[in-house]
Parts: sequence; C-alpha cells; structure tokens
Amino acid sequence: MDLNYTAEDAAFRDTVRAFLDANLPAQLQQKVRRHLRLSKDDIVRWHRIVAGQGWAAPGWPVEYGGTGWNAVQRHIWEDECARAGTPPILPFGINMVAPVIMAFGNDAQKAYYLPRILSCEDWWCQGYSEPGAGSDLASLKTTAERDGDVYVVNGQKTWTTLGQHADMIFCLVRTDGGVRKQEGISFLLIDMRTPGITVRPIIMLDEDHEVNEVFFDNVRVPVQNLVGQENRGWTYAKYLLGHERTGIAAVGRSRRELLLLKELAMARPKHGKPLLDDPLFAAKVATLEIELMALEMTVLRVIAGEDKGPGPQASMLKVRGSEIQQQLTELMLEAAGPQGLPFDPAYLHGAAAHSAAGDDAAAPLAAYYFNYRKTSIYGGSNEIQKNIITQMILGL
Repeated sequence: MDLNYTAEDAAFRDTVRAFLDANLPAQLQQKVRRHLRLSKDDIVRWHRIVAGQGWAAPGWPVEYGGTGWNAVQRHIWEDECARAGTPPILPFGINMVAPVIMAFGNDAQKAYYLPRILSCEDWWCQGYSEPGAGSDLASLKTTAERDGDVYVVNGQKTWTTLGQHADMIFCLVRTDGGVRKQEGISFLLIDMRTPGITVRPIIMLDEDHEVNEVFFDNVRVPVQNLVGQENRGWTYAKYLLGHERTGIAAVGRSRRELLLLKELAMARPKHGKPLLDDPLFAAKVATLEIELMALEMTVLRVIAGEDKGPGPQASMLKVRGSEIQQQLTELMLEAAGPQGLPFDPAYLHGAAAHSAAGDDAAAPLAAYYFNYRKTSIYGGSNEIQKNIITQMILGL
C-alpha cells in the first residue's frame, strides 16, 4: 500500500483535528497528558462525545453504525486522538465483543447489543483468564450447565479489567468436559447484575484498582445469551483475541509518549547538558524511535488486510507494541532520575492540584512504569505470541 498521505487524507486529518480541538474537554486532556487516573465518568463522557459525532466505532461496518473510513483514515483518527491526549474508547465493547457478535451472533443479539455498545449504554468487561488458565486459556474451568432455557454458571475469572464498573461481561465457559479442551468451550454474554456474581478487587503494584476477580455462584444465564453455537467458543475467542492484539500495538499513544520522553530528557541536565545530548541516552531514544516507525508501517499493512479478519500478524503487533511501551516507561524513569521516585496517589487521582514532590511531570512516572509491566502479559503473553508466530507464520 502507498504509505504517503494523499490530499484527501490530509484534508481528513484536518477535519479530525478540528473536531478534537473543538470537543475534547481540557480537563480530560490534561489528565491523559499528565498520566493521571481517569474515572468511569471521564471515559463515558468522552465516548459519548465521540458517539454523538458518529465516530465511536471506526472499524465497524456502516450498517451497524461504523464510519466507512478506510484503513488510512482509521489510522489517522487513532493517531490524532493520541496526539491530542484523549481518553481511550474502551476496547472491550467496541473492538472486542462487538466484532464477535457481528460475525457469529444472531440477528436479535446484533439488534440489541450493538446500539448499546455504540452509545456506551453498556460497559463491557472480559471474562477469559482464570487462576491456572491464563496463557493456557483452553484449560479454563468455569462451567455452564444447561438447565432448560438457562445455563447455570459456576467458576472464577481473574484479571478482569475495570469489571467493577461493568454492566456486561463476555465469558468463555466450559459446556462439555468430555472432549478435547478446545472443543468444549462456549461464548456467553452475562449481565453483571445477575444474582450470584461477586466482584473482588485486585490492587496492583501502582496501588490502583484496575483489575478484579469475578466469581460465579449458580449464576443463571438465558440460553439466548449464547453467541453462535455451543462448544464453538474457542473459534470465537481466537477471533476476538486477534482484534485485541492489533489494538495493543497503540502506535499513536507511543508516539505521544516519545515526545514526552524527549521533553523530559531535554529538561533534565547531566553534567551541565541536557540528558538528550548524552550520546548513550540519545542512542537509546533513537533506537526506540526507529522501532516505533517500523511498527507503524506493520500496523498499516495489517489494518489494510482486515477484511480477511486479523491473522497471526496481530501477534507480531502485540509483541513489539508492548515491548516498545515498556521501553518508553523505562527511559522516562531514567530521564526523570530521583524526581521519578516519589509516589503520590492523591495527585494521581486528581485530589491535589500539584504533586507533593513538586515535579508534576515526573510524579506519575513510577506508577506508570509499574502499570506497564503488564502489557507483555495481557492479551496473551508475549511468549505465547512468539509460539503463534513460529507456528503460523514461519511454519516451524
């Protein structure tokens, strides 16, 4: 594909920038750029602003409320949102369960769920990982037994991101324990308000409540909430993970963070000169920037072929994207030096106008670094992704 922007692409970029300049609330922008923590209201507020413009689901078909944008336009949109510092449009509904419903759901499921996802009326979370079934997801133990017109679900999910806010969860459940483990899994849509569901917080290294354990104790789920066919959930799960891994690359966000890294390195002297003038540190930054440029080209190639559905190339994006994000946080802390050591939860949550350490740019960096240790694990660990690449791309 031609990677040079056409006049039409440039005009589209100007349209996007004008929208963001006019509609992105300054309070949300500053939270994102300063690495402060976003509330549920912050994320929903931005989603609904974008949905009001009709741009909340750039990758969806037009008949379901998508934009009709081509691959380059979708890339420009993501890139400009990252440049501006917008809150994320959460992927669990828009980019993960919605494509599965479109591809494998029935007409009633599409008619009911897709508009609610598009408007953010429903906040979704993901019920995949379990204790003992993370990278080896097919070993999951949560069961769903048919009882007339309902499934009775029992088991536990873990690392459930933002499940404390969720209205709905899409779950992999075992509906047949007598067959090969990949063949006995089904894909259920479960209302989080159903009796028998308990959400228990997991507090992470950065002291944030981002992930959870979710317990199911005789939870009764209508059979009509089964997506596709019973015991075919593994196929749907792999399809969803391809969409998730493509998004994990997060090129636009890394480009914004690279600019911040350079600003930090210019503002902090070493031996009387900016750290960025140090040849060793400058080489690290240059190497990372080259890797990011290469990743962007790969993302564009993968997105251009998405009419065939995401393939094993998504694993390449996941591996390199997550590694680059982690390297960025490492270099930021190196640039901040001792100023990156203090941990100030009040400032991170917006309860204090300025950090107690007196350096607002550096204060969130330790928490940011700790949080991004997870990127090489979620969405399928990088070790598993390398196995997929070896088997499906290299044929080994």
